[in-house]
Amino acid sequence: MKAKEEYSLFEDVSKVVDDAARHMDIHPGLLEQIKQCNSIYKFSFPLKNGDGTYEVLSGYRVQHSHHKLPVKGGIRYSSFVNEEEVKGLAALMTYKCALVNIPYGGAKGGVRIDPNNYNVDQLEKITRRYTAELIKKKFIGPAIDVPAPDYGTSSREMAWIVDTFEAFNPDVINAKGCVTGKPLSQHGIEGRTEATGMGVFIGIREAVSVKEDMDALGLKVGLKGKKIIIQGLGNVGYYTAKYLSESGAKIIGIAEYNGGIWDENGIDIEKIKAYQIKNKTFQGYDKGDFIEDGNSLLIRPCDILIPAALENQITAENAHDIKAKIIGEAANGPVTQDANNILLEKGIMIIPDMYLNAGGVTVSYFEWLKNLSRVSFGKLEKRYDMKKYEELLEGIEKATGDSFSEEQKRIIIKGASERDLVNSGLEETMVTAYHHMNGVRKEKGIKDLRTAGFIVALERIAISYTDMGIFP
Repeated sequence: MKAKEEYSLFEDVSKVVDDAARHMDIHPGLLEQIKQCNSIYKFSFPLKNGDGTYEVLSGYRVQHSHHKLPVKGGIRYSSFVNEEEVKGLAALMTYKCALVNIPYGGAKGGVRIDPNNYNVDQLEKITRRYTAELIKKKFIGPAIDVPAPDYGTSSREMAWIVDTFEAFNPDVINAKGCVTGKPLSQHGIEGRTEATGMGVFIGIREAVSVKEDMDALGLKVGLKGKKIIIQGLGNVGYYTAKYLSESGAKIIGIAEYNGGIWDENGIDIEKIKAYQIKNKTFQGYDKGDFIEDGNSLLIRPCDILIPAALENQITAENAHDIKAKIIGEAANGPVTQDANNILLEKGIMIIPDMYLNAGGVTVSYFEWLKNLSRVSFGKLEKRYDMKKYEELLEGIEKATGDSFSEEQKRIIIKGASERDLVNSGLEETMVTAYHHMNGVRKEKGIKDLRTAGFIVALERIAISYTDMGIFP
């Protein structure tokens, strides 16, 4: 195996594509086109610090596939950002969007910095300059390339991006659609913050609902009582843990870069998150055991292990020691291809990242549609529906002589809010995609969901190229 510093996520993704293609009848030239990145933009720019010194930063934006436009993918701020990582993440976005049937090509971007080392003013300068560089090369725009938050960025950075884009493009009526994950005040969408975590929850819920698959793992159907370890309690990890706990699962371990917490009786997610926000660590928390090496929790016994931090966390070095029955890849690329093969031989089910963390891009798609239409979901029909349901209930009461309680009326008459519609669309997307992917796995007689997911994605991308007349 390559040394860790030489690891290429892009090469790993390409290997999985090749594995999936062996189960398909696909033109070799078309397969090569699908695998390669269409456009790679690497650039440098200076940052002037408060003491008058300068440093030169490296920025990246990779557009992996133009089979659908615009392309879509997050922007991350991390000291580990490099070209191979961004290429790999952009490729994953292509296959992820195709798998869940979202009409985007894949992209990704980033700046090689540790955001913790910069103040708010510096981060704003970096973000606006990064955006300006993308604008100059037409690597951003509602019809071209639509970024979103990723590791190290948030709705704050997205607000700076859209403001910068609008300043450069005052005549673009759909300018707000140049980026998603924006604050609600900047035409974001209800439900985007928790979307990825909710998608992870729905995906795991669907996986454990299939009796045949759970029987093979020696597990009971459903989430109730499942023992879960999560790596990373950021946005994705927190909401994943929250929804799983509320559905009866038990979070027994949480791993972070600066230590972990372990409690076989179950961890209260709201309390541990509040403690983490206040103290920046789990050390000193009054319940459970503090574990100095948080990543050592990855190899402890559990039903479901959810890596929700960075890529390349489960490798050939620790895969043999994994004791979970199911691994849910909430992060991008947390399991290397070598580790994936080891885990499959151990009989572990892996719910792949390309499917499981697609909740973010799904709700980003809804936000983009909202920005293009320039109207909130549910705004036009909500009151009409409420009035219609109210009249319907009155008709039923008159016809039957029975009456509904005030609580029953409230539930039935209530019109769908934007959040209701977003959550409904997200659930429909995740549920449909999982069972399609799992069905292909069984139809093809293959071991893992990842290969099945890539088969579904490749079929859809190939159809796009064929319909363009580019390949036979």
